[in-house]
Amino acid sequence: MADVFDGIFGQPKVREFLRSCVRGNRVSHAYLFTGPAGSNKTAAAFALAKAILCAADPCGGACEGCSADTCRRIDRRSHPDVHYLSPEGAQGYVVEQIRELVADAQLAPLAGSHKVYILDRVDALGTSAANAFLKTLEEPPADVTIVLLGRTREAVLPTIVSRCQVVPFRHIPTSEAAGILAQNTGCTLPEAGIAIQAVGGSITKAAQFLRSKERGVFRTKIMGALASLLRADDLDVLDYAKDLVVASKTPLDEVRREQERDLEEKSEFLQASALKQLEARQKRAMSAASMELLRQMCAMCRAWLRDVGVCCAGDESLMVNVDVADSIRDAAARTTLERATRAQACVAACEDAISYNVSPQVSIEAMLFEIREVLYA
Repeated sequence: MADVFDGIFGQPKVREFLRSCVRGNRVSHAYLFTGPAGSNKTAAAFALAKAILCAADPCGGACEGCSADTCRRIDRRSHPDVHYLSPEGAQGYVVEQIRELVADAQLAPLAGSHKVYILDRVDALGTSAANAFLKTLEEPPADVTIVLLGRTREAVLPTIVSRCQVVPFRHIPTSEAAGILAQNTGCTLPEAGIAIQAVGGSITKAAQFLRSKERGVFRTKIMGALASLLRADDLDVLDYAKDLVVASKTPLDEVRREQERDLEEKSEFLQASALKQLEARQKRAMSAASMELLRQMCAMCRAWLRDVGVCCAGDESLMVNVDVADSIRDAAARTTLERATRAQACVAACEDAISYNVSPQVSIEAMLFEIREVLYA
């Protein structure tokens, strides 16, 4: 019988470990999931939350007949007892985020018997924020489970690691990830490869990408802008950047609709002060979603430049963005592998600038100008 852990694609050992923890009633108070981007750590964290909270089958079963609709709300990230946090500061987590978590952890669950906190990119948890967190992480209330997500064990502060059960996730090769995605969504292998590259390797995010018409339109605009750089003048480049900024906001309408439904559901049982806190968290979540889309834009640009490079090297069989192969060949005919490789640094600089709160439009303008100069100088 299928269960909530089947969605942890490409990680059979992790699936079995988490199943055994839940079925044996041995769920730890704190976990540290470590692995590269795209290894499905986030999907595993939410699957564990479902297994803990689902009233239909608390042993991690199929969740059929879940009277509280728990799993659906967790999937939508609208469950009041499942909290997802990501760094809000330019340098990582801010202390106020952690203080809010610590205070909230002392409160009783709102809709179930347990609370789950998921902290993404915990390697961005600095010393000050970590110090505010250590006591809660070591001895949280009995009805609280904390799941931390990080790239490597070594990148996380030792004081954090020592208080968690570490669960390593393996790297999933792109070809394997594309096969898993195609099998589970019904898309073609080329479509799966495009989606995997577009989101930086995550199978779960790639599945979301394939379901979103708006994200597909966003990618089309990115591919079009890159293809047009060869013949673009300066005003054209400025227009491309402006269009990409506008297009990057359209997929956020999906997030906004989910948040509005969440507020409507929770307004019945939350006090005004709690609703105000929820609105503040939703605002931060919207900012995080916007940042994620801009990171995906950078991933798409890197994938396009990679394809230009492999085309320059004479091996088109490695091309991923096959739907825009003509524009990639056109660019490759006018540049070199060395230039295509150097252009990747322009994308990295854009991503760094955006992460430091530089205006997205300014960052994208600079990236497009620099790519044009490096590729076609």
